[in-house]
Amino acid sequence: MQPQLQPTRAIRELTDELISQIAAGEVVERPASVVRELVDNALDAGATQINVRLLAGGVRLISVEDNGAGIPPNELPIALKRHATSKIVDLHELESVGTMGFRGEALAAIVSVSELSIFSRTADQDSATLLNARSGELQAAARSVGTTVEVKELFYSTPARRKFLKTDATELAHCVEAVRRHALTRPHVGFAIWHEGKLVEQWRAQNPGDAQETQIDRRLADVLGEDFLRDSVAVHYQSGNFTVYGRAGLPDTARSRGDQQFAYVNGRFIRDKVISHAARAAYEDVLHGHRQPVYALFIEVDPARVDVNVHPTKIEVRFRDGREVHQAVLHAIENALAAPRSAAAAALDSLGETDFAIGANAVKPPTTNVTPSANNWAQRDWQQANMPLAGDTARSLEILWQHKPSSGLAAQEDTREALKSFATPNTETQQQWPLGKAIAQLHGIYILAENAQGLVLVDMHAAHERIVYEQLKTQMDAQSLNSQPLLIPATFQATAHEIATAEHCADTLLALGLEISALSANSLAIRAVPIHLARGDVVALARSVLAELAQHEASTVLARARNELLATMACHSAVRANRHLTLDEMNALLRQMEVTERSDQCNHGRPTWRQLSLRELDALFLRGR
Repeated sequence: MQPQLQPTRAIRELTDELISQIAAGEVVERPASVVRELVDNALDAGATQINVRLLAGGVRLISVEDNGAGIPPNELPIALKRHATSKIVDLHELESVGTMGFRGEALAAIVSVSELSIFSRTADQDSATLLNARSGELQAAARSVGTTVEVKELFYSTPARRKFLKTDATELAHCVEAVRRHALTRPHVGFAIWHEGKLVEQWRAQNPGDAQETQIDRRLADVLGEDFLRDSVAVHYQSGNFTVYGRAGLPDTARSRGDQQFAYVNGRFIRDKVISHAARAAYEDVLHGHRQPVYALFIEVDPARVDVNVHPTKIEVRFRDGREVHQAVLHAIENALAAPRSAAAAALDSLGETDFAIGANAVKPPTTNVTPSANNWAQRDWQQANMPLAGDTARSLEILWQHKPSSGLAAQEDTREALKSFATPNTETQQQWPLGKAIAQLHGIYILAENAQGLVLVDMHAAHERIVYEQLKTQMDAQSLNSQPLLIPATFQATAHEIATAEHCADTLLALGLEISALSANSLAIRAVPIHLARGDVVALARSVLAELAQHEASTVLARARNELLATMACHSAVRANRHLTLDEMNALLRQMEVTERSDQCNHGRPTWRQLSLRELDALFLRGR
């Protein structure tokens, strides 16, 4: 994101009316708090290079040097006053903040707990000016254009607060993280961090002539590592007032903790429940267990549509339309994860790549919502390998709805007939298949296939489960779920908010197969539930759905409830383990995987296939050594 403001206005004290509208004052908790605020100011000054120097984890010294616009000598004393800034002048600007800082409190808060001095020089000055905050004296100094703020002996005046600080190594780690968060979203700015005279981290500014996405990708690789870039997919989505871009980690790279989740709004790092919920929902169908996804998302929106004046550290924001943000982030990640990665691997191989990797230059594979062209590898077999199964799945779905005892066997036999419809294509077509040509079945569980990269192993039940599941979701988009009336309605004590939600969202609840109505002023009665959930805890189900409806858009809740039921149905109608498949049937399954969205993971988030390259196979047998 390019700098939004080159300070040209004078620093001035805010009016009492404007001060009264500003959120709680700035609090310096640890050295990282100081680093964050000073880097904010450097970025707002238009800096393209920022150097941070630390001693004792930032307790003894924090020096932030930039090459920004600088501060005129007559404004330096004003800059240290509380509520003095050049970034806003009235309430209108406060409601549409486009800078990192805006309250004018950071320097005053830092001065109160440390020894602070400022060196600054503007472009029209012959020399820099030094201001000592303790004495208030101004004197000439040597420096190029820009500003250096030095903070010494943090908390010297409040020694009790020093006792709450951690070790120097821990405080240093927090300072590095504060700078890293800035570095991720500003590839055009170079950052360097020094500790005890040694270079700790350095991220060089990217070429300003490169495209924004290229700059972002390179900075993500520099900061988070090449593995992050290789194990993620590009995100780019625009809807109405929002643009969402960045990268989303592949489901296989999910972590036990959410420490690799970065979300930015107009260049500001934030922690927001709406965004984190949307991201988690986007991974819902492809993440295994309670793993946490990895992502770096950058959201651009009109500053007037987001309020950043809600938290002292400005790490939280409030959106004018939270649901609009939720949908934009949800669809952005879903679209990025939907395309099967097998086609991207084949495209890389055709460009001369020998190892399977998804990186910045990966070619986007075809998705199921685009009809393949006449000369595409998918066109020749799409009708045979995809459409017959869709029809048979519909018949299986009808059987499952009717609860026939033989539904599982019937679905499998229908699927078997569909897979036999595959016709063996010519050799040229085989060479273009991303998942290759089936060569064997292992223990009735795995399909072994040969492709240009080497060997592909496929969990046939998991793969077919995903295929059926995606087809069921498509077929059920415009339908409601069947419900079963309860002989004796289940009642429970409800809050006024739950009762209001039940009345307001009655149609949505019916579409989910739930009939919930008010029994009294403080209780609700559940009169019908989805057929497949009739034996579960219906009260817990009702409370969960009402809570979701109260917080998120009805369509999101509706889709989630449907998907949970359809996933169960797909699992029962998919090809079972220990069933013998012919080579034609195995090939038909592989072809469907190549054109089915999210086919790289089953409904429970487990991988459906793995690639072993020739290099990896050679290593197993020590070939070439």
